[in-house]
Amino acid sequence: MRRTPRALAAGALLAAALLLAACAAPPRRAAAPPDTGAAMAALAVSLVGTPYQFGGADAAGFDCSGLALYVHARAGLAIPRTAREQQRAAHPVRLAALAPGDLIFFRIHSHHVDHVGIYVGGGRFVHAPRAGGAVAYGALAPGSYYRARVAGAGRFWGGISTDAPPR
Repeated sequence: MRRTPRALAAGALLAAALLLAACAAPPRRAAAPPDTGAAMAALAVSLVGTPYQFGGADAAGFDCSGLALYVHARAGLAIPRTAREQQRAAHPVRLAALAPGDLIFFRIHSHHVDHVGIYVGGGRFVHAPRAGGAVAYGALAPGSYYRARVAGAGRFWGGISTDAPPR
């Protein structure tokens, strides 16, 4: 079978393109879509009323960090298990820059981060507050119980804030 000069040139170009592509850097993992935070917040809201369960991380029951773990996993994001580990691994976000889906970290019973909630907007967050309770809303209003115990906020999804304080 005889090849035409045009076919040979096209084949050479294709081969060169494949070689260049093979030398290129591996594709980067795409960032989560910008609406991921809103979807996570909506999922957290849908779980309000689910029973608290120490160590729980599924729809049968949640503790605070298990709730954050579950919501992030449903968005395809792997995060650490405990509130303290989540705070250390998250990209810091200023409270003034909170967006739905961000995590808010608290010091409730310790000098260390020991509680986490999922910001849903309007100064409210969803969390699993305590044994005997259920997933519920909390408020960040000035002077409120939780506002006085905020230890910071962080983000694991797309749209990482560049307005974050240094660690």
